[in-house]
Amino acid sequence: MIPLHYRVAIAPIALAMLATDARAQDTATRLAPVVVEVGRGAHRSILELPFAVAVQTPDSLRPGQRHLSLDETLWLIPGLSVSNRNNPSQDPRISIRGFGARSAFGVRGIRVLRDGIPLTLPDGQTPVDYLDLESVGRVEVMRGSASSLYGNAGGGVVDIRTSDPPPVLVSAAARMWNGSFGARRLVAKTAGATDGFGYQANVARTESDGYRDYSRQRMTNGFGRFSYDDGGSSYALQWLGVNTPVAQNPGAITRAQFEADPRTADPLSITKRARKAVKQSQFGLTARRSGARGEIEASAYVGTRALDNPLTFAIVDVDRAMSGGHLRATLPLSLLGADQRLTFGSELQLQNDWRRNFTNCNNAPQPLVPVPTLSCPNVGSERGTVTLNQRELVSSVGSYIRDELDVGDRYTLTASARADAVRFQVKDKLINATNPDDSGKRLLDAVSAMVGILARLSESHSAYANISTAFETPTATELGNQPSGAGGINRDLKPQRSTTYEAGLKGIAKSGLQYNAALFSTGVHDELIPFDIPASGGRRYYRNAGRTSRRGIELGVGAPVGPLELGGAYTYANYRFVDFTVDTAHYAGNRIPGIPRQTLQASAALHGSFATLVTEGTLTDRMFVNDANSESAPGYAIFNARIVSSALWEGSGGEVTVGAQNVFNTRYIASVSVNAAGGKFYEPGSQRSLYIGISLLGATRRSR
Repeated sequence: MIPLHYRVAIAPIALAMLATDARAQDTATRLAPVVVEVGRGAHRSILELPFAVAVQTPDSLRPGQRHLSLDETLWLIPGLSVSNRNNPSQDPRISIRGFGARSAFGVRGIRVLRDGIPLTLPDGQTPVDYLDLESVGRVEVMRGSASSLYGNAGGGVVDIRTSDPPPVLVSAAARMWNGSFGARRLVAKTAGATDGFGYQANVARTESDGYRDYSRQRMTNGFGRFSYDDGGSSYALQWLGVNTPVAQNPGAITRAQFEADPRTADPLSITKRARKAVKQSQFGLTARRSGARGEIEASAYVGTRALDNPLTFAIVDVDRAMSGGHLRATLPLSLLGADQRLTFGSELQLQNDWRRNFTNCNNAPQPLVPVPTLSCPNVGSERGTVTLNQRELVSSVGSYIRDELDVGDRYTLTASARADAVRFQVKDKLINATNPDDSGKRLLDAVSAMVGILARLSESHSAYANISTAFETPTATELGNQPSGAGGINRDLKPQRSTTYEAGLKGIAKSGLQYNAALFSTGVHDELIPFDIPASGGRRYYRNAGRTSRRGIELGVGAPVGPLELGGAYTYANYRFVDFTVDTAHYAGNRIPGIPRQTLQASAALHGSFATLVTEGTLTDRMFVNDANSESAPGYAIFNARIVSSALWEGSGGEVTVGAQNVFNTRYIASVSVNAAGGKFYEPGSQRSLYIGISLLGATRRSR
């Protein structure tokens, strides 16, 4: 007998299958293909792109979202998973086709953009704690090595696009959320548009005591965008930033601790008062002009970040300045009677970090070390002696070209290549008799290419195949954390390189059913593998595996059935080590840890005259937690539900949302820390939580 909570979680998928046949009897009009910007060319339909790409409109498909975390926004995208670590000091772990699943912090292996401007740093790391989700209109996701046109990443691209401002002179909205575990969120928004000008701005204050012990958070974040569009040219200036004075770090725990109490925090994290405080601000400017002769686009951005990050092994202090620019042109051509679209561009990114590490002198239950020691000479200060003081400079230069050739009315051939050079430089400022100068430089470069073919099977259905390569460098932190304890740059750690073979189908049926399916095989050389050393206090180090293999199937479906909107995403991931030996241990044939073999997501939104009922389900397989595959986190099924109603304020724009996460109060492990020392692999997911939200909206008359 299948347990009740599994049956409920799977129910939306079953409804989708039944509804597809029923809807086929109707006479619904065919939906227009979704137009996207991903792919570094002019605006194109997803049916015209020879690689796996998905588009989500989060609040439209699944209304009532709280905009708290990316696991809400990046839902129902096959091949992509978001692990909410229930740790406000650590970003959600995002992975595409397994790339990024082993990240210790931030997002790795994936390029993340906001309206085309990179949030990903030149070394490949993406902090997403400052990413505003209130103003998201849609998300465009490219999966696989075909994303190599964007540079230093092997898994794909997530481009988050801002919603269009409403066609009114002034609109204002206020939202208030309250929920379990002390969760509170207040949001204020304003937006409007007239005569081609548009503006949007919002600010949010989020507070939470957290599901787990020692996971308190206080955060204020905001977003602003001013734009102008006259039909042929468009310009936009945007800002996003965050101030998080408190974000505690409960850490990962052992299996025995999880079984005893999943809310418990790692005792060492509490003892050393692990947490972070961060301030970040980023400005971006984009300009685009299009016409019969093609399209040209330019962008530039600047930003700063200040991080105070006490960890179990040290206190890390980083002051960062980052900047970059991008120039791209797309030209339509005709050669020997065949239409072509030639795209070429270049981008530059700069990262300047002043990084200092201090001895962590916290020693709970006493607040601080009570007597002076050699490493903690100042009683009353949590910062002890300086153990690292260096300037880390990273620059990335990339140029690319892409050509699309139409062959007849049905086929399109695509070829692209990108050359990247990523330069790392360390300027050591801590030089004395016992600490030699660890300054140094290292250049990592590569050329990545893609060849693909797309066949239009009909007006609304297409098939494609491609071969692509990608490369991914270690981050500045990964190059700096050397197992030997030395400073400077690890010269033995190599970038990983991957080659992918992919084929797929996608389309929109007359019934309204939308689908996309992909079959792929990826081989990776020198894959970057994290590991811990037992005496390192939780510090992460990295090494290269010889070869790994990723073979998978991805399927996404969506269908409107009268007042019901259904969606589903299924991922099969057979990811294994092919050649990997550590000392005398041979891991060839083992599963790559941190990635479940199968994942199923489903949602159903039933729209009624009084309210909309939204249900969501996730079913996932177990995942191994270490390279030896000696332990694993069990699979789980999670079910969420909420009711969204505007009946009380009909016509006023007011709305009430009442919901529950993890309705059946399942105890589960949402994320794992791969190869952690001391068996601290497990990051528990939240058990049942309830919440209520109230939204109020006002607007002036419609603009002309």
